[in-house]
Amino acid sequence: MITFLRGKLVESLPTQAIVDVNGVGYEVLIPLSSFDKLPSPGGDVTMLTHLAVREDAHVLYGFMTSAERDLFRLLINTVSGIGPKIALNVLSGMNVPAFRGAVANGDVKSLSQISGVGRKTAERIVVELKDKVGAAGAWEAASDQRSLSAGDQKVNDAVLALMALGFKQPDAHESVRAALAVLGETATVEQLVRACLKKG
Repeated sequence: MITFLRGKLVESLPTQAIVDVNGVGYEVLIPLSSFDKLPSPGGDVTMLTHLAVREDAHVLYGFMTSAERDLFRLLINTVSGIGPKIALNVLSGMNVPAFRGAVANGDVKSLSQISGVGRKTAERIVVELKDKVGAAGAWEAASDQRSLSAGDQKVNDAVLALMALGFKQPDAHESVRAALAVLGETATVEQLVRACLKKG
């Protein structure tokens, strides 16, 4: 399994990139969200990848963040009727926090506006991913819409981590605020989460 490529970016289009890794050129299909994060051609690039093996081809999909690749894999492995092409369309049509928020809030209308995703597919995405995205997705999307200061971002990340561990949003927020008051502004996300878990 090819899990990442590190090399020089030879060429990039909104839908694909070519990466030269020690003289071997890899063609990688990418979403628009990753295209925006690519360096100029000739620049060094590290791209996370997912290899799809079909009868007639081996296709490499590339992502600039692990969140994008995780969402791509979640879509193709969990939602019936969604293959790599539609999964790429989803990532091109909506950023990861907005997608998670749309699923968590059951926003079929926004999802069905993505190219290649009709109303039925959007409904299926919501039904099949709601438990996996859950409340943390709604919280993340709401935070993403506000531009956060570094301190707020730290609180936000700690809250998301606690929610992933099973805390309810209000409890997670209260715990993080209390931990921050004790540990001070210099505390890392990890220290805040550990303090909340000890207290919990």
